[in-house]
Amino acid sequence: MKKIGIMTTGGDCSGLNTVIERIYHGATLRGWKVIGILDGTDGLSANPPRVIEFKNNTLPIENARLAGSFLHNGRADALNFETAIERGKIEQFNKKLRQSLLDLKLDALILIGGNGSLSLAWCNKEIYKGLQLICIPKTIDMDIPLTSKTIGFDTAVQQLTNFCDQLLLTARSHHRWFIVQTMGRECGQLALNAGIAIGASAIIIPEIKYDINSLISHIKSQTNDYGIILVSEGVYLRGHSGKPAEIISRKLTAAGIVNRTAFPEHTQRAGDTTASDRILATQMADCALKAISNKETYVMTAINNCECKTIGLNDFFAAGEISDDPKILGVKTSDAYVSPEEPLLQVAADMGIYIGETK
Repeated sequence: MKKIGIMTTGGDCSGLNTVIERIYHGATLRGWKVIGILDGTDGLSANPPRVIEFKNNTLPIENARLAGSFLHNGRADALNFETAIERGKIEQFNKKLRQSLLDLKLDALILIGGNGSLSLAWCNKEIYKGLQLICIPKTIDMDIPLTSKTIGFDTAVQQLTNFCDQLLLTARSHHRWFIVQTMGRECGQLALNAGIAIGASAIIIPEIKYDINSLISHIKSQTNDYGIILVSEGVYLRGHSGKPAEIISRKLTAAGIVNRTAFPEHTQRAGDTTASDRILATQMADCALKAISNKETYVMTAINNCECKTIGLNDFFAAGEISDDPKILGVKTSDAYVSPEEPLLQVAADMGIYIGETK
């Protein structure tokens, strides 16, 4: 009987519980034993490791739609790669992770994480030597190379769309504009997709330079005197500091445009998992379990052209734009961004949405 572990790491999002439940269900059909590691690497580095053994009623299917992670993603004072480096304990931390995995006697570990977690897994692959490491990409940022979708992204787009739909009603009532700051870090996919969904008047993302005067002229030229301007959190205006939505708001106010800022914050990482994310979670769970059956290791599930396959973690890492991890000294991460060839950019332009200085 195979024994597999499941661990969620990094920021939470909707869809995590769905993929956890689907992994357990599929593994049970194969006669495998499943344990969950609590609080990510913090739980794995504990003595003894904090784990639970899954049973039929551990995570009922009716709860699999809920946001967050049943296994948790760590706590404020958690011991992880970032805090271990800060405390000068990274060598002991890595050894403890390795020892815990040996003590748990796992045949395979399914790690569900974002681009930072997956990059760390590849850069510290010796920790997982001797067992099969299968990674599943989840993030609302959609910044992971070589996959067209990540678990949690579609739900985040829906949450942001719902938020802006309600703002539009009060925007119309008061003849004002709302500058909504989205999550996404340095990737503008969340803002771009939600912006098109709501019919935003402007979408400002990190990948495309924008001109504040052009934005002001665009807003003043609109037939409506209200609407939504979406600004990704990774955007900056040279010579200014602070939240990008607030900076832009001040510029618009100075130009006589009545506006308010709004910050949906962590509601983007919440909400019942959408049907499309549930389907994706099921596909990726099935793909991960097949990878274990096929004796694969150091791979990531990826979906492209509606087909879910595994790719090597080395290929994932090499395919992105490699940069220093913003939080972990000495560690590199592989990132994906909105490409200049992204079809939605042209769609936005065709719909009269200001998306920056693209020409």
